[in-house]
Amino acid sequence: MDRPALGTLLALAFVGLRGGDGRELPPLPAVERPLGLPALATPPDPDEERAAELGRHLFFDPVLSADRSLACASCHVPERGFADAAAFSAGVGGARTLRNAPSLFNRALGTSFFWDGRAATLEQQVLMPIADPREMGLALDDAVERLRADTELRAAFEATFGTPPDRDELARALAAYVRRLVLGDSPVDRFRAGAFDALSDEERAGLWFYESRGGCWRCHAGANFSDEDFHNTGVGARDGVSEEGRAAVTGVPEDRGRFKTPTLRGVTLSAPYMHDGSLADLEAVVAFYRGGGRANANLDPLLAPLEMTDADAHNLVAFLRALSRSAEGPTDR
Repeated sequence: MDRPALGTLLALAFVGLRGGDGRELPPLPAVERPLGLPALATPPDPDEERAAELGRHLFFDPVLSADRSLACASCHVPERGFADAAAFSAGVGGARTLRNAPSLFNRALGTSFFWDGRAATLEQQVLMPIADPREMGLALDDAVERLRADTELRAAFEATFGTPPDRDELARALAAYVRRLVLGDSPVDRFRAGAFDALSDEERAGLWFYESRGGCWRCHAGANFSDEDFHNTGVGARDGVSEEGRAAVTGVPEDRGRFKTPTLRGVTLSAPYMHDGSLADLEAVVAFYRGGGRANANLDPLLAPLEMTDADAHNLVAFLRALSRSAEGPTDR
């Protein structure tokens, strides 16, 4: 089948597919490199475009949850920075997740996935919540059979990949959509590109603190404001004992309590914060780090009480809000 015919069939296959609540789906983000981000990992091509379009529909369709009550978008809500307003998201049958749903912005730049990094690729990551009994609770074999039994979705898979639904193509479609969720072109990016007036005095002072005395850049580094590494900040530690964190994946005792550094892009949208959703707002986050985190046996040596005034704290929050604003897309609420 040639490309024009395949594209036409795909468009026809998607007729009638909508979100789980019947609402029209948000548009598929364009393939572009926003100011401040490096080139995207996956170059645009017709096959990837079709895969991302199918992934968009699957992301918002509750067909992938055991009781058809939840979609990926139930916990990764677009208006919330593709995160969740709850500390722990609701799963099927009244279950609750064990960790806060992180933002999906700029996961195209990720090197590992989940708070503990247990998935090495985005294709691995997107399938795990489907089968997790605390999340969507649907065995992957059952998910594939359900997709094959759905006339419209089966047609969409065949139009996209030339085959009926299977695990690999399900993963490819969802991952292709998530890779399109990019955020950049903030006032901070424009300031760094030479537009001095893009930031207010407070925001510039916050950026200066972030890059100097605050030392925030040591973990929230690079274009995505994350080093993609794991650190023990003491979040979740009780009586000096941390949760397993990264150690559950590596088996290394020194990794106990270490969790992935999240991106700061779009951060105003994704409260509450930390892997356990224990900090309600940015002011609480800044206060936590101002105090040097929470003491425990594996506390990261980068963590120590900060020499910070109330004005510094205010300016740092102003900078983080500026980093969340974009010429197009999410804005600071």
